[in-house]
Amino acid sequence: MTRFYTIFGFLFWALLTLSVSSQVNAQTRETYTGTVLSYGTGFNTRTVTRQFTLTIDGTTSEQEAQEYLSILQSGGQDDALKAIKKQELGRFSVGANVGIPVNVVRETVTNGQRRIFIVFERWMQFAELRGGYRSIDYPFGVIEMTIDEATGKGEGTYIAAAQIRWKQDKKTKEYQVEIENFATFPARLLSVSRRGKKS
Repeated sequence: MTRFYTIFGFLFWALLTLSVSSQVNAQTRETYTGTVLSYGTGFNTRTVTRQFTLTIDGTTSEQEAQEYLSILQSGGQDDALKAIKKQELGRFSVGANVGIPVNVVRETVTNGQRRIFIVFERWMQFAELRGGYRSIDYPFGVIEMTIDEATGKGEGTYIAAAQIRWKQDKKTKEYQVEIENFATFPARLLSVSRRGKKS
């Protein structure tokens, strides 16, 4: 299966190492709704749209983010997943699915644009586990959204099954966080709208 290497690696690194302002951290529950546009893969090229709901109750602290990064560097994605599973900072649901806990939430605000980066343990189908498919090596769900602070509206990208690795870049020889999508293309989050308000 062809896989798409996303630009999230750089974004993930940036949001892990950047300080989050006190304004971003001071929040009540927020709810975002919108449409997930998923692209087909292989012989099935049909696109599918479904509604999603995302609630955010808090953000990952600077100290926690650095701890997760250190765990990823030393123990890999399995240890990182075990570490983030201890946190529940909201929930994410698509269609009629029961919402799954959100484990990592990092945010920055620049010129009125809020960038939100989210990582969570994804839904794992019973057939995947029973069959031992390669998809089980992609245990994370990843969301990146850009929201206009004035209107509460925006858009984003959603990776339903991802690997997160600490890897050396072949060209620069520098180590960086790399996020790999199991599917050919990540899904898009369209018509995103915030229902909750900042405190």
